[in-house]
Amino acid sequence: MKKLATVVALAATLSSPVWAATKTVTLSVPGMDCPVCPITVKKALVKVDGVTKVDVDFDKRQAVVSYDDARTSVEALTKATTNAGYPATVKR
Repeated sequence: MKKLATVVALAATLSSPVWAATKTVTLSVPGMDCPVCPITVKKALVKVDGVTKVDVDFDKRQAVVSYDDARTSVEALTKATTNAGYPATVKR
């Protein structure tokens, strides 16, 4: 009986839909005014739970962030950069 319950539980877990998705957003970070600023911005973003990748471009004054949307949000990302001293907005 325990084996049957285990198999049913495993099947339910594997067949359930996955609601989370990896998303990518480009943030405009106009306050970066020196070549060292991207280091601070990147450190702030990688500390956010759910962030999987961060690329910061000083010349474009932007950060491209990949994240798990079930674990974090764009609001959390912009809050992290703002708390680090670099307010950001979604680049459209």
